[in-house]
Amino acid sequence: MLTSTRSSARSRARICLLVVMSVVAIVHWGGPEGLAKKPQNKAATEKSAVTAPPTADALPLPVVEMRDAILVAVRTGNIEDLRSALQWNEMPPVIASGKVDDPIAYWKAVSGDGQGREILAILENTLAAGHTVLPLGRDVENSKLFVWPRFAEMDLSKLKPEDEVQLYRLATPADVKAMIAKKRWTGYRIAIGAEGTWHSFQKAD
Repeated sequence: MLTSTRSSARSRARICLLVVMSVVAIVHWGGPEGLAKKPQNKAATEKSAVTAPPTADALPLPVVEMRDAILVAVRTGNIEDLRSALQWNEMPPVIASGKVDDPIAYWKAVSGDGQGREILAILENTLAAGHTVLPLGRDVENSKLFVWPRFAEMDLSKLKPEDEVQLYRLATPADVKAMIAKKRWTGYRIAIGAEGTWHSFQKAD
């Protein structure tokens, strides 16, 4: 009975997400006519695809759905909209070292602007920085953990120049210098399981 209730709640959340995504798409692309437009410059499109940050592995559909649910909320500019993504989980993601009763209230409190918009910006920038993949448990079908940014498991003292450029998009020069000295990423990281569970969003230890 409990499983059925959770499944129904998740289904309702997915339907709400699809509606919101449709609205965002229409606004962003300028309605049906905008959606029908094709790129004018094929060479520029191909170049963009080539220079996109590399990924460690293709994302499973449940991971894509959770990532998109987060990004839809991010692009509304209202952190309250993240509740839809949070409701997909049986339990809320880990976002702090201590217990947090209301993730949204917590994010507003720690955000520099007091409304959570800084947190939304961090989420978007982190998810745009490529991912890496870690093993998770013994379940053959869901044994992967997808972690953003891709720097999360890298030795930052061995970065290529183009990697450092992307690193500066995620952190201040002072923070980048400190992380390179420590050889590891110390900023926010996002972890989503292969089955679509949003496991965590917090600063690295």
